[in-house]
Amino acid sequence: MRNKFLALLTMLALPILTFAEDKLDSGDTSWMMMSTALVLLMTPAGLALFYAGMTRSKNALNTVSMVMGAFVVAFVVWIIAGYSIAFGTNESAMLQNVFGGFGNLMLDGVKWTDLSGTYPTFVFIAFQGTFAAITIAIASGSVIGRLKFSTWIVIVILWGLIVYAPITHMVWGGDGAYLFDAGALDFAGGTVVHMNGGLAGLVLAILVGKRAGYNKVAMKPFSIIFTAVGAALLWFGWYGFNGGSAFGANAIAGLAVLTTTVATAAAGVTWMLIEWVVYKKATLLGIASGIVAGLVAITPAAGFVGVGGSLIIGVVGSIVAFFGVVKLKKIFGYDDSLDAFGIHFLAGLWGALSVAFFALHDKELLWDGPLKESITNGTSPDVMGQFMVQLESVAIVGAWTLIGTVVVYFIASALTGGGRVDEESEYDGLDESIHGERGMNL
Repeated sequence: MRNKFLALLTMLALPILTFAEDKLDSGDTSWMMMSTALVLLMTPAGLALFYAGMTRSKNALNTVSMVMGAFVVAFVVWIIAGYSIAFGTNESAMLQNVFGGFGNLMLDGVKWTDLSGTYPTFVFIAFQGTFAAITIAIASGSVIGRLKFSTWIVIVILWGLIVYAPITHMVWGGDGAYLFDAGALDFAGGTVVHMNGGLAGLVLAILVGKRAGYNKVAMKPFSIIFTAVGAALLWFGWYGFNGGSAFGANAIAGLAVLTTTVATAAAGVTWMLIEWVVYKKATLLGIASGIVAGLVAITPAAGFVGVGGSLIIGVVGSIVAFFGVVKLKKIFGYDDSLDAFGIHFLAGLWGALSVAFFALHDKELLWDGPLKESITNGTSPDVMGQFMVQLESVAIVGAWTLIGTVVVYFIASALTGGGRVDEESEYDGLDESIHGERGMNL
């Protein structure tokens, strides 16, 4: 009887012993679970309100629906196949460059006792799933007010598999992944998330066409207060986005939290001052836009740069985004409804390239690449070598996003009988014509 009791205790203790041998860290686990919750808050609350406040009242509910719909669908797609493509291992060395394979479909082969570093792999999967979900949700801001909801949902499904997951694999997929092996530095998603989502938004906006009456009738925002609250929630959640990308409760997470705060505050001040000089008024929408531009710009660099670098990245990121929103859109005449391209792509592009110039010359912080290699070897820091790698990274991500999004849009349009809503629905507003609801009954 005593032997049976000891055997039972041993069986119950095996998972705990396995964790102990693999050095599970409760502090890291807690931080990563908290970071996952923070990033989750960014999409259905932060981004949804940020976007909804800027759109017209008759499309506000549809705007929130597109963001929330994208999040829930994209996360399911991530679990079914996205994670496997992004972080799986392909037996073919050639395919491993861009594609992780289907070995972990429905998380097959991943056990609850598995660890990713010092915390459970299941937490890593959930954390990365929130990144996958917010990326496509960002793109929705470019096509608000004229894209069919059914088409949008199909786009979300296909885009997560064809565009997002392979890009994630190339940048973050580990040994054998093309851009990872090249030494591209992207701390928390400047290329993977913001350039990717922002450029996809622009492509979709061009393909679906401009809103009826664009540049002819006033399209007043529903509520700038909503937008400001959304920006505040995004900033709050971004500590999980950037701080969590240190993958533990450690000093690098602390660095990322500080640089995120510095860059964001600097960007908000910059946009405010630009408006003061140009328009003689500082708008709340401008401050909120500057905040988001700063968050985007520092994302690829947050764990690599110091306070001085983060300050410059935030200031320049705000200037670049302001130019994209106010000038570039007028020059080329595209209808990016809520400026997903102007803020997310352009600020993300700047942030990704700036890493080469502002990264601290500390081999303990840098992942890989020419800069780390030169510092490790005791030679002059190879800043230009790292810049060329960053340039290659943004070029490949941009090309993949551009081509992939075009393919996805035409497939989705074919499956749903066209991507654009009819004229009557667009005139009446998508809240009632598509969802049968109103964002606010006054």
